[in-house]
Amino acid sequence: MGVLRLQLPTDPRWVNIVEKNIEEILTDHAWCEQKAATNAITIITNNSEHQDLVKDLLALAKEEIDHFEQVHNIIIKRGLKLGRERKDDYVNELYLYMKKSGDGSRVSGLVERLLFSAMIEARSCERFKVLSENIQDEELAVFYRELMESEAGHYVTFITYARKYGVGIDVEKRWREWLAYEESIISNYGKGETIHG
Repeated sequence: MGVLRLQLPTDPRWVNIVEKNIEEILTDHAWCEQKAATNAITIITNNSEHQDLVKDLLALAKEEIDHFEQVHNIIIKRGLKLGRERKDDYVNELYLYMKKSGDGSRVSGLVERLLFSAMIEARSCERFKVLSENIQDEELAVFYRELMESEAGHYVTFITYARKYGVGIDVEKRWREWLAYEESIISNYGKGETIHG
């Protein structure tokens, strides 16, 4: 799928499921943005010696929190409620793959975390594109189009830093392995009213 290189596209009929429970998709989306901000801060905390990475991920974290606020504002405007944080089985499967994949070195740990992050951003970007092109709600169609472009930028940021700091690691080979793994699990998703569900 173009620049994202995802191996399996989301079935557009997933949007039909989403439209039956807008409150649920918005709640799930809000928490996805919060977790994305937290993830960026975690990378900064563990790799503070890389000044350029810190600078760019601080900006990214701020943007993710801004997205959280935007989603929350839509929830309030529509008279809906932000529900409790949701478990994200898709992200958890990627997380376990990341934990098993490193060789124990700091460089490997950083590369795996960056590729994990890039993978989530790539799939989120693709899901936002599917939403923007298929949802009947005009306000949300425009909103998800704007966020799709932002997520694409985040994906590029993570991939770029994996390549920059992955000294001694064949980052391209690892990314192909990540893409293959993601393809093996994504067919289990796209059946629920959540961003990755």
